[in-house]
Amino acid sequence: GFLGGTALFFSWKARYTQQIRRDAVERSQAVIAGKVSEQLLPFLPGFTFNPKDVRFLGSPVDFVVFDGLAAGRLDRIVFVEAKTGAAGLTGRERQVREVVTARRVEWDEWRIGEP
Repeated sequence: GFLGGTALFFSWKARYTQQIRRDAVERSQAVIAGKVSEQLLPFLPGFTFNPKDVRFLGSPVDFVVFDGLAAGRLDRIVFVEAKTGAAGLTGRERQVREVVTARRVEWDEWRIGEP
């Protein structure tokens, strides 16, 4: 009984360990592909903003676009989140979206070295 159960466990472990590792590698590749795509987004056809106006943040949103800044006339500031496939927003990304759409955005200025 015990030896049979132990043999069965190690057989199961050998089969599923390889499957789990393969799944982890596939997921990792998908994440890396998504991150590369995010970095290239401003240069892809169909991206409506001037790449010179785009600043990459990565987290909690991917980009901040200072629309019109390169042309010398800032029209608006846009937060952009890039997603691949059917990926949804994370909780943090949804919170940022809610704060921005509710217009709870402010300007703060800090001066270093002044009394």
